[in-house]
Amino acid sequence: METVLVSACLRGVPCRFDGRHKASPEVEAAVAGREPVPFCPETAGGLTTPRRPAELVGGDGHAVLDGMASVVDDTGRDVTAEFVAGARLALAAARHGGCREALLMPRSPSCGRGTVHDGSFTGRLTGGDGVTAALLERSGITVRPAPGA
Repeated sequence: METVLVSACLRGVPCRFDGRHKASPEVEAAVAGREPVPFCPETAGGLTTPRRPAELVGGDGHAVLDGMASVVDDTGRDVTAEFVAGARLALAAARHGGCREALLMPRSPSCGRGTVHDGSFTGRLTGGDGVTAALLERSGITVRPAPGA
């Protein structure tokens, strides 16, 4: 059976920064017929649930991986190391599970694909990818934002 890496919060695991999940019928339909491999890079990287909201500063996840941007929480605490560690673990989980595709949480500093929060903590969005999405894409895994999330 085909496998797909899925943000754990989209599978009903309460691991988002606010301690909630984002499971939805749209996500269930998107993974139907495939074996989901749920994974939360932020908790895997060592962050707690709940946790302070974090955003990308100075660029997107690609820039973080290249050492040109960072991830900070809303108190100014740098959590880049945790996000990069979680991204590496997500890639390992995807490879271990044989995943060629990932269905990830939109707008997230980890999982966002194509659009992320702009680092101002005002709700504004900008183009770009989260750290995990960037690493998965660089490694040949197709990343899609989850519908309805």
